[in-house]
Amino acid sequence: MLIFAEQHKQVVQAKKMFLVNCLAFMAAVGALPATASAAEIRIAVASNFRPAMQVIAKRFESKTGHDVILIFGSTGKQYAQIKHGAPFDAFFAADSRRPKQLEEDGAAVAGTRFTYAVGKLVLWSPVAGYVDPSGNVLNTGDFKHLAIANPELAPYGLAAQQVLKSRGLWESLASRLVRGESIVQAFQFIDSGSAELGFIAYAQIKQPGKPLQGSYWDIPQSLYSPIEQQAVLLRDSEPARAFLQFIQSWEALKIIGVFGYQAP
Repeated sequence: MLIFAEQHKQVVQAKKMFLVNCLAFMAAVGALPATASAAEIRIAVASNFRPAMQVIAKRFESKTGHDVILIFGSTGKQYAQIKHGAPFDAFFAADSRRPKQLEEDGAAVAGTRFTYAVGKLVLWSPVAGYVDPSGNVLNTGDFKHLAIANPELAPYGLAAQQVLKSRGLWESLASRLVRGESIVQAFQFIDSGSAELGFIAYAQIKQPGKPLQGSYWDIPQSLYSPIEQQAVLLRDSEPARAFLQFIQSWEALKIIGVFGYQAP
């Protein structure tokens, strides 16, 4: 009987210690810093990268539990917003110049800038056979409107301007140009019929698993400056850094390639 009583006493003490340890563990978990829990990050993204970024952001959210708020727009306008204090955690531009400028001005976290995609410019029409493989339609086509993104705001618009100048057509076609604030708006002009053709990002017509619609000219890289799309961290936090790291992962790079961009 004495042996049984002693064993019972040991069991009771063990249960008490287990309860104390559980309470201590729960208290420790409750004291963890906020960065260990789900967070919300705000990402400014160039308009042309919308489809790819939406897929990437969902993958990241499912893996980490963080919420990614995507704000799309022209690189020029978003750059101006950042300079005026817009509360973005990271900036995914359609060029390299503006992220570099933010870094040099101390408005971005030093050492975080990198190229996440290389864009391709094409001349496109939703009408099959309208745009020839050499882009001669620009010289011979009987069109009233040619859509481009604003060269002062959008890197793809600047590339389109370079192409027209290299072909000696910038001045002669000036009266037919319809300028969108972003490459997305330029695409909308063409898709809606407001312009018969125009310069867009190849990624806008390269949809995974779907055939290309209409006709296009795959513009030689020699006619415009490389469109290196760079990202940079604006506000340092663990979730934001994790997102930039994920963008550079094999999983994200595969998505970027599927949507018509070249690997950095």
